[in-house]
Amino acid sequence: MRTPIIAGNWKLNNNPEDTTKFVNAVKDQLPDSNKVESVIAAPAVDLPALLAAAKGSNLHTAAENCYFENSGAFTGETSPQVLNEMGINYVVIGHSERRDYFHETDEDINKKAHAVLDNQMTPIICCGETLETREAGKTEEWVQNQVTAALKELSAQQVAGLVIAYEPIWAIGTGKTATSDQAQEICHVIRETVKDLYDATTSDNVRIQYGGSVKPANVKDLMSKPDIDGGLVGGASLEPESFLQLVNYQD
Repeated sequence: MRTPIIAGNWKLNNNPEDTTKFVNAVKDQLPDSNKVESVIAAPAVDLPALLAAAKGSNLHTAAENCYFENSGAFTGETSPQVLNEMGINYVVIGHSERRDYFHETDEDINKKAHAVLDNQMTPIICCGETLETREAGKTEEWVQNQVTAALKELSAQQVAGLVIAYEPIWAIGTGKTATSDQAQEICHVIRETVKDLYDATTSDNVRIQYGGSVKPANVKDLMSKPDIDGGLVGGASLEPESFLQLVNYQD
């Protein structure tokens, strides 16, 4: 059985003080990690506060991005090696905002996937289509190509342990949510793509999240689908009460 994983992606929100207050408000009410993995991805400047406050709790930690080199003349970037040394569990890579605003390519994201895994962390690899791509009937092809490129030269064992997040760009921060059936359809495409690239065992083990206006009102419906193993959540993860409702959706 795949362990569900609900990850809050704070984007460019909250400071270290906010982070400490948030974690203190939720850490004693999180589900057991064998039941649901609760994750917060915070801005790099908040990670020391996140780690300190989450220590000894069931809250897993994530960076929102990293570079694909461990060190060097890369001003402003974040080292995956240092993230690992700090104790970070996950790194979100390939988010549509990184692809759009910062012009990250499929090749960049594949390099980052290798770097994260080489540094003993787990990548959460994002993929998803624009409204134009969906309306053109090319969603499946688009997502298949993104997943194939992101997983290039990764082993079956590596892929089985990572997380893929399907986030239709038209549903991020818009208040629009793909229906649970639409989300399931593409998450199934992702699982079948992994099966085609590797094998059924790898496909059965990889965890696939849905992201895009996930909130307490729709999380149970989304999580009821066979190929949806979690959520990558934006705005609804910023408040302790709503985050707790999300991670405790089984109650």
